[in-house]
Amino acid sequence: MSSSSPPLVYVVALEPSGDVLGSRFMTALRDTADSGVRIEGVGGQLMCGAGLKPLFDPSDLAILGIFEALPKARMILLRVREVLDDIERLQPDVLVTIDSWGFTGRLHKALAKRGSKVKRVRYVAPQVWAWRPGRARQLASWIDHLLTLFPFEPPLFEKHGLKATCVGHPVVEDHPGDPDQELFRELLNIRAGSPVLAVLPGSRMAEVKALMPVFGQVISSLRDVNPDIHVVIPTLGSVEPTVREWASSLAGPVHVVTGSKERNETFAIAGVAIAASGTVTLELAKAGVPHVIAYKVNPFSAFVFRRLAKTKYVNLVNILLGRSVVPECLQESCMAEEIESKVTELLNSSYAKEAQKKGFVEALSLLRRQDVSPSTHAAQIVLGLVHRGLARDIQ
Repeated sequence: MSSSSPPLVYVVALEPSGDVLGSRFMTALRDTADSGVRIEGVGGQLMCGAGLKPLFDPSDLAILGIFEALPKARMILLRVREVLDDIERLQPDVLVTIDSWGFTGRLHKALAKRGSKVKRVRYVAPQVWAWRPGRARQLASWIDHLLTLFPFEPPLFEKHGLKATCVGHPVVEDHPGDPDQELFRELLNIRAGSPVLAVLPGSRMAEVKALMPVFGQVISSLRDVNPDIHVVIPTLGSVEPTVREWASSLAGPVHVVTGSKERNETFAIAGVAIAASGTVTLELAKAGVPHVIAYKVNPFSAFVFRRLAKTKYVNLVNILLGRSVVPECLQESCMAEEIESKVTELLNSSYAKEAQKKGFVEALSLLRRQDVSPSTHAAQIVLGLVHRGLARDIQ
């Protein structure tokens, strides 16, 4: 790149959560770069909406667990090679990868072994506090800067010589406004006062298929006690047809909605939620929706994780606070009877609801920055890295 051309930032995000981060990061890059910026890479629908023309559609690479990835190993390696070739062709000023260790780790390792001069940044730290702490040392030898979401993460990497900065979690920069709850209930034909259960079975096909049968049993059991309960299912992307087909098989009033506005409106009217474990727990926490999380993966993946796990919890609110605030129904505990019991307690106990809500406020306070949004902070660091590199080239 010539010194007069706008810098080229290559972004790789494969997961739906990474697509959210990537789209906001792209917008922040353009808003922050005084002389403009060019963006290439791989991303999903949101990043495409932000102007990316992706090298390929990454939806097939959103893989759930260790053994779930094995059948797709050849495709993963082919895609890694495709991205490496594209980076070699374009020679971007900086590569920014977002999460997806199994794929993006291979990119960084290969570029480091080749002695590539492309600056390398990873956005979202591998969860070395949860399992496989050796990844911190690996990453330190492969990349130039790590951007983390949680304040306790940088020291885990800095002790290995890696520059790491907590930019904050993107959930704190969501400002959906005040949804019109009355209008949304009217659109869905839900009477005022009727209880609403939000159901979020995940954004990846494997987790959706694993949780739908269990969540369906929970809904049926809850309706046996309270026939008036309404179920609203926010969904997105490639899983939407599967979710809609499943929802059509459920008895009683079930509403499937798409879009961020409808998702926020669902959270506004929901009294309780059940959700796949993941970032959605922070969205629910910010909306003040008491909830239960569930998860189920291949038994072999679960066995390996448990052998390597360094944390007692998987839910982000629980991890941040170091105590159980949100019930976790995982693997053998991911059973309809157990989930239903915990949901029923939340529906019937104001004390249980308030205890969760107090925990939400405490957890979210640990993620909030007062001066700048997480996406803008990430963009500032990446552009600073680019400009320092350009200054050295000119000298």
